[in-house]
Amino acid sequence: MRRDRQKKAVRMANLQRRLLGFRSRCAVENRFGLRCAGSGFTIIEILLVVVIISIAAMLVVPMFSSADSMQLRSAANMIAADLEYAKSMAISRQKIYAVVFDESAESYQIEDPNGIIEHPVKKGFTYVVNFSTDGRLSKVDIAGADFDPGSSNTITFDYLGSPYSGTNPLNSGVITLQTRGTGEVISVGIEPVTGFISISD
Repeated sequence: MRRDRQKKAVRMANLQRRLLGFRSRCAVENRFGLRCAGSGFTIIEILLVVVIISIAAMLVVPMFSSADSMQLRSAANMIAADLEYAKSMAISRQKIYAVVFDESAESYQIEDPNGIIEHPVKKGFTYVVNFSTDGRLSKVDIAGADFDPGSSNTITFDYLGSPYSGTNPLNSGVITLQTRGTGEVISVGIEPVTGFISISD
């Protein structure tokens, strides 16, 4: 009986020594900013990692999936700006300016009564924009350019900036753009009389 008690006491002493050694080692490691062996992650650390991974995923995935969308938006903005340019030139020069769309060639050009005008920035080049040869817009197609009446592919601005289709005042005008990959669509609209230009998804 006495021997059993002694054995238990020795075991308890050994166990206490081991626990004290583990605790003291943990204390030394924690003092130097090290993680103690056998300790796990706290729930806050796990949540922080999950939040960081989620934010990274939200930033990276759209970069891959929205390349087409970015080109589509850029193409719509470019067309809207060029329509505004043609309208402002018609008002300032007091003569007709037209924007002619070619859906089959994925291009458009700005003309005055003498033909295609010179590009105001690219000196020596005519004002022709071709999506298929422009790497920044190569994923975008001109799906339609409808200017009623007559469903012409040409929109003309008179000296007041009012839009015409052919020789008739414009009733409605829409240029539809579409991405080749995702099939996403965006429209550039031209209001009758005022020639107000808007972009809609």
